[in-house]
Amino acid sequence: MRISKAPEERRKEILDVAEKLFSTKGYVHTTINDILKTIGIAKGTFYYHFQSKEAVMDAIVERFIEEGVKVAEQIAANPHLNAQEKIFQIIMAQNPEAGRKEKMIEELHQVNNAEMHQKSLVETIVQLTPILTKVIEQGIEEGVFRTPYPKETVEVLLVSSGFLFDEGIFQWDPNEQMDKAVAFTYILEKTLGAEQGSFSYLLTKLGE
Repeated sequence: MRISKAPEERRKEILDVAEKLFSTKGYVHTTINDILKTIGIAKGTFYYHFQSKEAVMDAIVERFIEEGVKVAEQIAANPHLNAQEKIFQIIMAQNPEAGRKEKMIEELHQVNNAEMHQKSLVETIVQLTPILTKVIEQGIEEGVFRTPYPKETVEVLLVSSGFLFDEGIFQWDPNEQMDKAVAFTYILEKTLGAEQGSFSYLLTKLGE
């Protein structure tokens, strides 16, 4: 006997189950029938919420982005943190934790998901830019940053770091990765007009 659920609850269930299947079987090897059988729903119920398996993956990726953006917004709105502290916490919050998010990122790195992967990078940049721009503007008021183009600087830094340090796009060896981390940190401090060494904590993360 099928259990009737509210549309949003059913949609979330489909996403949760699909995410687990994509992580265990792989996106390419998971079929819509696999999702249907696991949940115990009819095709019509699935297609009421999603047009395709690709649409499900899009929604899962969008959910991860929304989670990261929500955390960034909360950090940026904290009146007890200065600009440097906010940037540090936002960067740490965006890093893929071990577990579900990391597995989904591995799936996006597959060749068959290249377009979807690119879309996720672009959407992350678009949504994080206004949040980080406000933080940079706060830093300018605090006197720790000096740039006449806060929004554009954020966009350039997000785009360059998002693609340069993405293992699904480039496969740098450890030495190359660290060299680029050092260079990016230098460029970051220069473009923001920040004190030398103020972003040195990034070397560990970017060099991983």
